[in-house]
Amino acid sequence: MVIEQLLENVSPASIILFIFGVGLLVLEMYEPGFGVFGSLGIACFIGCILVTAKDPIQAVILTAILFGIIIIMILIFFSMLSRNRLPKHMVLSETTSSEAGFSASDDLQYLMGKTGIVLTICRPAGNVDFDGVKLDVVSQGEFIEKGKQVEVIEIEGSRIVVKEKV
Repeated sequence: MVIEQLLENVSPASIILFIFGVGLLVLEMYEPGFGVFGSLGIACFIGCILVTAKDPIQAVILTAILFGIIIIMILIFFSMLSRNRLPKHMVLSETTSSEAGFSASDDLQYLMGKTGIVLTICRPAGNVDFDGVKLDVVSQGEFIEKGKQVEVIEIEGSRIVVKEKV
């Protein structure tokens, strides 16, 4: 009976607001931004409820129906997300490989085998001067005093391992 009354109250304006609301929510799903389209879509839904409902009970029923539609749209979006069926522009496909010129840290391989002077006590971490370039280094666990000469024996990314030169 309430549904029949709702269908009697449906006007062209409420149909247009409903279609615009759904369209704007779909647009927000595929073109994420600051929520402008989603907010406008919800405003269209609220306008649709205000135009269609003649009493509070009808407004509650329409609100429940619209929430159901929004939940279905969210489920469709997450279904597409789980099956990797999102539009290409929504997924980052570029890689940051070293072949493409990207590097997370400087390539320090040129230091391999170089010698330097310990500036601070290495216990096991400290600072070493390599020909005027001061770098953080670690020893292999041993204590190295300030002023001693060390040699680079291993480089892992930005980690420089030294040992005391004898």
